[in-house]
Formats: sequence, structure tokens, C-alpha cells
Amino acid sequence: MKCFNMKLYLFFLIFTASFSLLAQSPKGVWKTIDEKTNQPKSHVEIYEKNGKLFGKVVKLLPAAATKTCDKCPGDKKGKPLETVDIIENLQNKDGFYQNGTIIDPLKGEFSCSLWLSPENKDILIVKGKHWTGLSRKQSWYRVK
Repeated sequence: MKCFNMKLYLFFLIFTASFSLLAQSPKGVWKTIDEKTNQPKSHVEIYEKNGKLFGKVVKLLPAAATKTCDKCPGDKKGKPLETVDIIENLQNKDGFYQNGTIIDPLKGEFSCSLWLSPENKDILIVKGKHWTGLSRKQSWYRVK
């Protein structure tokens, strides 16, 4: 019986530790907020592929300004938002993800960096910078 209790304890310990690590990663689903109306507009899934982070819209909410990628570059232009990666190729440097791109479907493509808020790991800070020098920063909220 002691062996079973020890195995159960180890399983529980590993299980809870894995949730703790996941909560400290930008991977997962995040709620985006419209900057003008302060209403939730979409859920974006951040995932890893070949050691880099990517993001795709997995759910459009009622406040979404558009359903298509009107200002997207290349073959993404005009496609439904839920079919394209809006974040691509972010590289991890000590928990700070950079050197990637993000698409605003109404304004075009920006260079992108993102990181978890130091105060709250359920807030993702997303910064986009346009080639003109204009930049924007948003807070996204982890969907539980």
C-alpha cells in the first residue's frame, strides 16, 4: 500500500508541476480586447512549431471588427481570419519572444514581440511595430 501511495503522490506532484509550467508559458489560448470599445474580440491560440511561436484566431467574438484578413500580405489577403496564422516565427530569448510578425487584419503586418506580464502570468503583453515606426502594445488575457 505504501508503494501505491508513493506512486500516487509522485503522479500528483508531476501533474501539478506541469500545470505550473504551462501557466508560465505564452502557449495557450488568449482573449484579445478591442482598444476602442474595450470589448473582447477574439481568442488567439499561441502554439509552438519548430521551436518558434505562432498564433491563430480560433474564435471570433461579437466585437470582432472583421472576419477576413483584409490588409494581410500575400496569399493571406482576403482569407477568413480563422484560417491564417496572424503571429509567425517568434523566437524565445529568456522568456521574451521576438523577431516575428503579427497581422492586424485592418492595418497590415507589424514586427512583433511578446512576453508574459511579470505581475500576472495570465496576462500576455503583445507589442507590434510598423515599418513606419508606429507601435502598439496590447494586453491579452489567458482563457481558462
